[in-house]
Amino acid sequence: MPLQPTRDHATAPPQPLPEPRRSSAPHRCTVVWIGLSARRLVAQPAALGRVVCRLLLLALFAAFAGPALAEDRALLDGRQDAVHLWPSLQVLHVPDGRHRAADLANAPERFASPAGATATLGIVRGPLWLRIPLAVSPEGAGEWILDIDYAPLDRVDLYLLAGDAVVRQVAMGSTLPFAERPLQARTHAVPLRLEARTDYLLLARVETDGPMVLPVFLERPAAFHARAVGEQMLQGLLNGVALCLLVYSLVQWIYLRDALYGKYALMIGGGVMFSLLFSGIGGQYVWRDWQWMNQHAVNLSALVGAGGAFLFIEQALARPGSLRRFGLAMKAGAALTGLLAVGYVLGGFGTEQAAPVINIWVLLPLLMGIPVAVQRTWRGDPLGLPFVVAWALYLCGSAVMVGIVNGRVPANVWTLHAFQFAATVDMLIFLRVLGLRTAALATEARQLRALARTDPLTGLLNRRGLESGLKSALARRARNRLVAVYLLDLDGFKPVNDGHGHDVGDALLAAVAQRLRSTARIDDPVARLGGDEFVIVSAGLQNAEAAETRGQALMRVFETPFEIRGLSLTLGATVGYALAPADGQEPEQLVNRADKAMYAGKQAGRRCLRRYAAAPGAQG
Repeated sequence: MPLQPTRDHATAPPQPLPEPRRSSAPHRCTVVWIGLSARRLVAQPAALGRVVCRLLLLALFAAFAGPALAEDRALLDGRQDAVHLWPSLQVLHVPDGRHRAADLANAPERFASPAGATATLGIVRGPLWLRIPLAVSPEGAGEWILDIDYAPLDRVDLYLLAGDAVVRQVAMGSTLPFAERPLQARTHAVPLRLEARTDYLLLARVETDGPMVLPVFLERPAAFHARAVGEQMLQGLLNGVALCLLVYSLVQWIYLRDALYGKYALMIGGGVMFSLLFSGIGGQYVWRDWQWMNQHAVNLSALVGAGGAFLFIEQALARPGSLRRFGLAMKAGAALTGLLAVGYVLGGFGTEQAAPVINIWVLLPLLMGIPVAVQRTWRGDPLGLPFVVAWALYLCGSAVMVGIVNGRVPANVWTLHAFQFAATVDMLIFLRVLGLRTAALATEARQLRALARTDPLTGLLNRRGLESGLKSALARRARNRLVAVYLLDLDGFKPVNDGHGHDVGDALLAAVAQRLRSTARIDDPVARLGGDEFVIVSAGLQNAEAAETRGQALMRVFETPFEIRGLSLTLGATVGYALAPADGQEPEQLVNRADKAMYAGKQAGRRCLRRYAAAPGAQG
């Protein structure tokens, strides 16, 4: 098959490659410097420092591995089922795009070996030609699959030459309809049949609006499918976790009506969209031939995630009545992010104009939230440390991704997944933040309920709490058992309160409450109705004589003087009580009848115990 020129790629002088990047030795110096600086920056608190340093060193070790040595050609000798073609790859940058394959087939001198990190050339404007010589031994002959394992590439025109003849010509890329791909996979793959003792030449014209990330492999079909299955399982795990968290947060938002869960869902939604596009799973399963999504999903996902991050961080870190400026700034950032997203969707600006702004903008929630999170961590707030750890991971993942995009970090299985790994852990950490906040809200709710049912001075139940406790005691009343309601009014309290002041009076009431609580059983409600009136409920009494004995025990509480602020104060008490079911079965009715009995005791001379009687003369 004769060599055919590609469409509208007219001959033009090749342009020099972009400036070669530095060797790996300065990279290693940079790694050491970053590691030492990070250790100094996070030296306090020590635990946080150790965690962050280890994460940084691990990420940087994987990211800055040195590039492979260059080779003249890739040899397929049957000893390996997968061959990384980067060491044999040469590149030619043609910015105007007016160059043809026919002009390059026999012009190896125009190509140069790529400098810098392995499998990435960074941002390259305009088309790029790749040249890969192949040699096939008898053991290496047969079926192979060429795979460029980076889904966001827009267009790849591939030519396989044997001598001067093109034996295979195919188009690939994310802008092609999915059904037209040579292999319907998430990456750009094409099957090739290679003959023994044949020298081949692979030429590929690559064009994309994003970074030129080019992890190029030749693999036996079994090795290719095994790696594809492994990647699908990994993506299923990572994206499955994210989708489960997304559904969970949406359900919680609807069920609890807590806006923080909705903001968390928005933040996760942006991350899921980016992960689906970057991994190729979105183009393979979700939006397939929706080309607008293929072209806009990266920037749109970044804006959605950034908007959610502004709102989530603001609500999670800001407290009512504090950090008002921080809250307003974060809300303003979210509003501007929304405007940017709307403008981008409506075509107000293109991808190339949006990318530089968005790359900076998405970091703003992090940069604005770090000082507040660190401040709360130093104060011992449990919400602060998860944010600091999550952002340390996010910075690691983002640094690796930025390095790949700029052509300074090798593109390999660890670095290409670094951001996904960091984002997944971040989502789980932020779920912990939601749990802490939910627990805090539950504690606040319990405290509010307790305040609504508790007397603030003595810590005893108030009227509302007494009603609830008495209802519970009556409901649990065993058959042939009595429940006694004792209403107690202090004798001699007013002179103490007037003579020594309200502070002493309040302390005396608290001391009385403590003694009453100490004499009651654990399940017996003890309440202060107000002023110097108290109520004690005693359940499980066998008979009226047991109720009388319990009342006498309450009277003896006041036999010992109270020591208050150096004063020895003596008080008495008049106690009236009613029995359920004999004297009534409703909480309010029993309290009222105990109150009537107490007043009868007051009229009879105070400091006595009286039971409610329906008819005169029946008390005693």
